[in-house]
Amino acid sequence: MEQRRVVVSGGGTGIGLATAEAFAADGDRVIILGRRRDVLSEAAAKLNSAYDGELVSWITADLSDPEQTQSAVEAIAGQRPVDVIVTNAGGNVASSHDGTLAGIADAYRRNFEANVLTAVLLTEGLLPHLNRPGGRVVHLSSIAALRGPGSYGGSKAAIHAYTFDLAQQLGAEGVTVNAVAPGFVADTEFFGDRATPEFVQARIKQSLTGKPGMPYEIAAAIKYLASPEAAYITGQILHINGGAMLGR
Repeated sequence: MEQRRVVVSGGGTGIGLATAEAFAADGDRVIILGRRRDVLSEAAAKLNSAYDGELVSWITADLSDPEQTQSAVEAIAGQRPVDVIVTNAGGNVASSHDGTLAGIADAYRRNFEANVLTAVLLTEGLLPHLNRPGGRVVHLSSIAALRGPGSYGGSKAAIHAYTFDLAQQLGAEGVTVNAVAPGFVADTEFFGDRATPEFVQARIKQSLTGKPGMPYEIAAAIKYLASPEAAYITGQILHINGGAMLGR
């Protein structure tokens, strides 16, 4: 396969890093984005050491900020077109609140910015530079879009609506747009200090497989949706949760 240019937001750790590695392993040029310079630099150095020297580059940006996202887009677009956009940045950044209306509003607003704006702004900024035909957009959703919690689940449900809308817009141009919705995935920073052994076991028991998901498994699904072989798959939400949610 011809070398492609792949953009992965939130590419410094967890699923984003595994995704960057999956593409780098195929010899694709990967640009990882995130807010933490040291994390991105370390991730790029690790992948370049493992593969081919200069395959992976990085850009720091808060992708919920239009100006920072525009700067990142301009840095990316200065080269040849982009082939794949993977919007992985985000997380449950407001997992609790103080119960006041102001606190609840803040939680919903913060999760919307972290999960919806980061995906929408980066994607919309790069759309003029996305290859046609053959471009691929893959958003990261979550099992939470189907069952909560509210502010985080609601933000991921909004990603589903954006996926459907964008797929309709771009289908005739040979561009596919899909989302991957993982269940519990180990070896990420997502749960932070909440990921006690008891917490992890409770999450694993929700699955039918008796195991957690792993970042490389989610990355494999993303890589497939970004492949030429997936040209007939668009407007879809691929749920990967070990059977924790059935038939949806």
